[in-house]
Amino acid sequence: MKCGVLVLAAAMALSACARLPPVASAGDHAATGRATLASVSTMDSQRDIVLAVANPLAPPATHAGSSLLGYLPSANYGIGQRAASTLAALKKIYGWQEVTGWPIKALDVYCIVLTPPPGMSRDTLLKALAADARVRLAQPLQSYSTYADPPPPDARRYNDPYADLQRGFVETDAAVAHNLSRGDGVHVAIIDTGADLAHPDLQGRIRDTQNLVDADRTAFDRDNHGTEVAGVIAATADNHRGIVGIAPGAVLSVYKACWYPPVPGAGARCNTFTLAKALAAVIDTDTRIINLSLGGPADPLLDELLSRLLEQGRIVITAMPPDGNVGGFPDRAPGVIVVRTSRATEAPPGVLSAPGSDILTTQPGGGYDFTSGSSMAAAHVSGITALLLAMAPALDARSVHDLLLQSSRVSDGMLQVNAAAAMARLRERRKAGR
Repeated sequence: MKCGVLVLAAAMALSACARLPPVASAGDHAATGRATLASVSTMDSQRDIVLAVANPLAPPATHAGSSLLGYLPSANYGIGQRAASTLAALKKIYGWQEVTGWPIKALDVYCIVLTPPPGMSRDTLLKALAADARVRLAQPLQSYSTYADPPPPDARRYNDPYADLQRGFVETDAAVAHNLSRGDGVHVAIIDTGADLAHPDLQGRIRDTQNLVDADRTAFDRDNHGTEVAGVIAATADNHRGIVGIAPGAVLSVYKACWYPPVPGAGARCNTFTLAKALAAVIDTDTRIINLSLGGPADPLLDELLSRLLEQGRIVITAMPPDGNVGGFPDRAPGVIVVRTSRATEAPPGVLSAPGSDILTTQPGGGYDFTSGSSMAAAHVSGITALLLAMAPALDARSVHDLLLQSSRVSDGMLQVNAAAAMARLRERRKAGR
């Protein structure tokens, strides 16, 4: 009996040790949570660098009767001794100033955002780091933006929450599609700004959130763009108020990776650091659809994380940049569904068209208003994709893209996606066994 108690006590002690964060090591690198979210606002995409080094943290081999240390949960993934030593040695040579650091378990790397030392340009330091065999990746910190058109200065704010004012909902025949599917239970991740979690039309629709920018809950709830996207995709139906989402049965997760600079009228911004953390977080979830109503320059780190998601069978939907150039992140990646705002002109090959002008949707503070931009067009396609997956969960990105393209219809002189036609075509295929 005494022996059993001693064994149990030893096991509990080992388990307690397993939950301890990694010990701080050279270069002041500590546990996963050491990154200061408030530091995002101090980052400069014209100055800073993203650096990654190998961070192997394979657990020790286990066998019957081995210690509990072999069962460390993934939540404890932080910085290993090898990565900490490498970064300390590199910093001693190059003299950078570290802004923040974080691990990416999916890629087995530890990343930092750094500022070059005084007197050294970013290009010079990047060239030196690229030639150093200890460096897994070195690149500029990129800046990204959401694709929402600024409202005209004399725009009137509306408070009339009527579904028949929703251009996209009406033009895509979403109400007809709801006879076959409402997207029940389909998980959609929105990587964007924050969103108004208390909005009457979003309550119960948002399952979880992560703030990768700061710890400001008030700012999270005040963010416009994410609130607008969430409303288009999954605003609650039949609650006697507001609007109806394209997929009112879908479940949303909101990852705040973008923020509004303290400049009147400025659009939301994101960077490599915040987007990388959001993409890495999604990798560990069961979400099928990822809405990225944003974009910017090509980025090696973000491209690698996006490729991992696509390899996992996720369906990534993004907005086409206002200038029509699809050579950046995330629109250039093969397999990503790119969506533009419907126009009378022909869309670029493979690009879907969806309503994106004067879209009535949810606003922070429990309100509603009209907004425009390819961000809203992408949100419509994410909602329709949720309708399709609820009926046919095995659909992949290529099948969804082709189905939406082939079932597009002309509305108001513009060829654009149609929810009802896509659902009808899918039902016909399923009946035919295809």
